[in-house]
Amino acid sequence: MLKALRAQFLASPDPRGWRRRPRRRSLQPVSAALMTNPAYFEVGRSLGGYGFMNVTSYSSSQFGEPSNVAGIQDLGLGYSAEEIEQLRVQDIGEGEVTIRLYEGRVVQGPLRGTQAVFKVYPGARAGASEADLMALNELRTHAFLQSNATGICENIQFLLGAFETATGEQWLAFRDDGRYSAADYAKITSERQLKEQFGDIWNPFNRAYKLELRQYFVLKLLNGAMCGLAHMHNYDRLHQSLGPSSVVLNTAMDKEGLYLIPRLRDLAFSVDIGYSSVGAGALSDGLWRRASAAGASTPLEKRAFGIADDIYGAGLLVAYMAFIPFCEAGIMDGISLQRLLESTFRLDIYAAREYCLADDRLSEAVNFLDLGDGAGWELLQAMLNPDYRKRPTAQAVLNHRFITGAVLRNY
Repeated sequence: MLKALRAQFLASPDPRGWRRRPRRRSLQPVSAALMTNPAYFEVGRSLGGYGFMNVTSYSSSQFGEPSNVAGIQDLGLGYSAEEIEQLRVQDIGEGEVTIRLYEGRVVQGPLRGTQAVFKVYPGARAGASEADLMALNELRTHAFLQSNATGICENIQFLLGAFETATGEQWLAFRDDGRYSAADYAKITSERQLKEQFGDIWNPFNRAYKLELRQYFVLKLLNGAMCGLAHMHNYDRLHQSLGPSSVVLNTAMDKEGLYLIPRLRDLAFSVDIGYSSVGAGALSDGLWRRASAAGASTPLEKRAFGIADDIYGAGLLVAYMAFIPFCEAGIMDGISLQRLLESTFRLDIYAAREYCLADDRLSEAVNFLDLGDGAGWELLQAMLNPDYRKRPTAQAVLNHRFITGAVLRNY
């Protein structure tokens, strides 16, 4: 069913019309078996590193008392105790675990020649016991999702193998299907805005065409990310670290949107929500504490809370991709946008629209969410609903006319 939904997404706009679709290409079959012998791999140059964003460290109450959102203090806004228990928003902070990345390739076996990206966790011997838990959790999650070779989702990063070095480092080898993230794309596109604005001042038709390409690219990005999330939920796994940096892209160019395949990565904080596992997990204590605080006491209620929590994170991703690529650099950033929606407008998305409508610098973002008679705002209001019980499932989001690209048919 998920594959059918992906095929329904509109073809990329080009001078010959919106509905031109690419020819089917046969995909090379992949193996679900993991390689655990380091001799199968060759490591290349360093690609840098990054601090892991842990989206499972939530404040006990977000608006009744100050809460730290990536180092920014949000003051209380006068909510009642009941409202505070219902309104749960993410407190995102950079953890102490620093990941190193390397390029490389497979040098033995049936996948010989496959390009790889290595994610290196420091390991317990370096005093990073949390890193060991994260590496093990990410390995187990990918192994589980890839256990059935016929059911592997193309919108989730593919794990080739894993091994431990003599120094205790944990190496996870992923197929190199792209090194850009959705955050990279948003930054590149935002910085290009001003240049394009002056370059196309005498050619409004060219500017309109580029805007159509960008709208298509962003919607296809969100569609792919939601396909991956829906697949995880169907297999009883939460992501719990969903954001623009956790979506990897094989291209960051609007004109190549036809070939874009977004993939979810960074599953180190993934949570098993199978009925026998709900409430357990060393890396998910915060999630289950907040579930209990929100009134979710039974395994079914806690499971529903966890799914709704992922949907909230996906809603913030939709908001980020609807604004940042459509604004000039420096006009809006992820933290400011989140504070605007959560603190200033208390998740009243339509009130936020009226505010944004008055700022000409946000006009393209507003117009994007206005497509399909306000389909984007409608979806955001549902995904960011303060009551977790009223948020849609990932499959419902995937079927929404904004995410399927149907809003572009009559554009």
